[in-house]
Amino acid sequence: MTPTAQDGMLFGIYPGGVTGDDAGGLARGLPDDPALVSSALDRLQGRPDRPFLVRAYTGFDDTTRLGEPHATATPIAAAQYAVRGRRLDLVAQYQSAAGDVDGYCDFLRELVEQYGPVTSTLQVTEEPNDTSNPVLDGYYPAVREAIVRGVSAVKARARELGHSHLRVGFNTTPLFGPAASFVTDLTDRGGEGFIADLDYVGLDFFPDVFRPVAVSDLENAVEGLLRHHRDAVLTPAGLGLLPLHITEHGWPTGPDRPPHRQADVVETVVRVVAAQAKRLNLSGYTHFALRDADSAEPGLFHQFGLTTDDYAPKPAFDTMKRLVERHSV
Repeated sequence: MTPTAQDGMLFGIYPGGVTGDDAGGLARGLPDDPALVSSALDRLQGRPDRPFLVRAYTGFDDTTRLGEPHATATPIAAAQYAVRGRRLDLVAQYQSAAGDVDGYCDFLRELVEQYGPVTSTLQVTEEPNDTSNPVLDGYYPAVREAIVRGVSAVKARARELGHSHLRVGFNTTPLFGPAASFVTDLTDRGGEGFIADLDYVGLDFFPDVFRPVAVSDLENAVEGLLRHHRDAVLTPAGLGLLPLHITEHGWPTGPDRPPHRQADVVETVVRVVAAQAKRLNLSGYTHFALRDADSAEPGLFHQFGLTTDDYAPKPAFDTMKRLVERHSV
């Protein structure tokens, strides 16, 4: 399903308890509690027939065994949450140090076979423009080839299996200056066939997290970033009309980061996204994350959740619930 601005936005959330950090590691804590995850998802979704995405991550590297089922890395057994109108937003990471694009394409085809019936969006690679962090896919050789070939591999296999509901795309973080040519390079490589196979492009962005933004400036900063991405990144690449999905956005609590400020940031960002949905063809918003990785740890990457690590709601949880009710499809 590709919503239009008139329909409202497609919302979703990452419900796992693992978060990547900026040093190439992972922030971890308590294991996921599937019953509490399901209950929280039900409350955010609001009604069982409302489309809602559950973001999940799996990955291909040089140890991946093809020809057998592929588990999701986080949340574990993600397909269990694709019920009552919910579907997966499946992220297929590419982390082959050997640059095994052929193997990655086979892996993607197998993901379509395994998860296609319960998946709405399949994202090929994760933040492939970031070359500095081994948690992210831009660190690995031939990642651009993996995107171009991978998108078409997913689309072809989905057609063969009759999964007309399955949308395929890729994402980036915000791109400025010379980095803005990243998407143009992909469409130059892939040509019209690649463009035709793309259903959406994703954007991971975290305003006021890694670079401070004054409270009074946040609304304008978010709107300006979204307009820049549409007008200066996607349009020159021939993707001016393609839906743009916010694939990750969040704001962590912690020392000097009070929970009420998290709720305000979520409110502001989603309100701007909804207001700009028609003009900028913004198809959806996925929040990162449902729960903290470890609420006892003060580090920036441990407390992104709308709840604590034992699923106690922060103020932003109810804020998100209201936003879903107001702006969703």
